Amino acid sequence: MVRSAFRMILAAQPDMTVVAEVADGRAAVDEARRLRPDVCLLDIRMPHLDGLEATRLLAGAGVRAPLNVLIATTFDLDEYVYRALRNGACGFLLKDMSPALLVEAVRAAAAGTTLVSPAVTVRLLAHLAPSRTTETTPEPDPTEPLTERELDVVRLVAKGHQNEEIATRLHVTQATVKTHLSNAQRKLGTRNRVEVAAWAWRTGVCVPT
Repeated sequence: MVRSAFRMILAAQPDMTVVAEVADGRAAVDEARRLRPDVCLLDIRMPHLDGLEATRLLAGAGVRAPLNVLIATTFDLDEYVYRALRNGACGFLLKDMSPALLVEAVRAAAAGTTLVSPAVTVRLLAHLAPSRTTETTPEPDPTEPLTERELDVVRLVAKGHQNEEIATRLHVTQATVKTHLSNAQRKLGTRNRVEVAAWAWRTGVCVPT
């Protein structure tokens, strides 16, 4: 029922074509590799192969030409966020999202805007913030220290702001924001905005307000 609803919503958009719909994770990986869609929308819980492993196979660090993968989840599955990010997911959606948000998120992912649905992603990423009562694996140090301005950009990215908003807040151009973000990604060894945001939450660079 959920797949049918998603397909109906997306197929109704003039700029979108649903090229496949499958019932399990293994079939999703096979069809995605064959068809190379602009966006793959995966559930975390799928038969045969879960969405986290499917994401790794389609968008993980060892994948030569990674695909854009969006994870559909429920808020009580936020413990899987860290693994999903490491496996290459570029965004998260709640299953009870509005049709408009689904369309917006898929369109954003296809355009290369990796931090989709900022409000949702920030809520999930905030649960990666270090806890005094929970042991966490130490984060690798950046290859070079981030500058204060790069840290400013990283914090705003982690809170779900897009480049235009960041530029306005910091009184700089969007090109400058992109340069700072690109430098931060290089120093952190991250591939996209979501991984940058996750690093900021995990290390305490960004904290809940």
